[in-house]
Amino acid sequence: MGRLDGKVAVITGATSGIGLRTAEVFVAEGAKIVIAGRRIPEGEALAGRLGAACIFRQTDVTQEDQMRALIALAVDRFGKIDCLFNNAGGPAQTGGIEGLEVDRFDAAMATLVRSVMLGMKHAAPHMKKQGFGSIINNGSIAGRLAGFSSSVVYGAAKAAVIHLTRCVAMELGESNVRVNSISPGAIATGIFGKALGLSTEAAEKTPAVMREVYKAAQPIPRAGLPDDIAHAAVFLASDESSFVNGHDLVVDGAITGGRNWTQQQQGYVALRKAFDQGA
Repeated sequence: MGRLDGKVAVITGATSGIGLRTAEVFVAEGAKIVIAGRRIPEGEALAGRLGAACIFRQTDVTQEDQMRALIALAVDRFGKIDCLFNNAGGPAQTGGIEGLEVDRFDAAMATLVRSVMLGMKHAAPHMKKQGFGSIINNGSIAGRLAGFSSSVVYGAAKAAVIHLTRCVAMELGESNVRVNSISPGAIATGIFGKALGLSTEAAEKTPAVMREVYKAAQPIPRAGLPDDIAHAAVFLASDESSFVNGHDLVVDGAITGGRNWTQQQQGYVALRKAFDQGA
């Protein structure tokens, strides 16, 4: 039996990267899913590949009427909603505070924060009525520590997502609805290319490069993969995590744990040499 047998999930941002892989893993684990994304060809292709267990709905996650309709679709077609994975996102403007453009700031906050709020707002009534449910919000290590994103706006938005998760968890937990977040580390997806201004098509070709760039960034000697986040989402969506609420699950290979051991030791060697020369 799959770990998600009999469950119904909604996954946003499912046409690429983490969302796409999570959709595949959820179906493999027995779930029925409704997936959302902006790109119709990619969404329809994924739904066709996953079969009757998957429905695609083109959705702008920043628009309340579309998010309401997305949640309602899952309930209407499958009878309930066990899990919502608020995964949709994207890059934000890079550069320092003086150069930030208000319109781009507002657009990023809408994509990264408002969408999460809307998903929770419209899933909550169904889950409270059922008496169960699991909401998973995609955070980031950039929301926990400064300096882990090329964009201060992105970091601020993800910090908001992590704290909003905790706040709503305290409310909905009383109705047996759990709300948690996942904070990925350096995951090899196209978001880095998009942040640097590449087109969507070009950015989707960069994960292989990112695997090389980040393979030594953390103690685990490889870059993070969409699979790592997908399997973390399976745990939070499953009954295995029934007492986990208001938690931010960091999946980063310990990149935020501190200085890597080898770098630390190399620093000590350099310091000893400096002492010897000074003596």
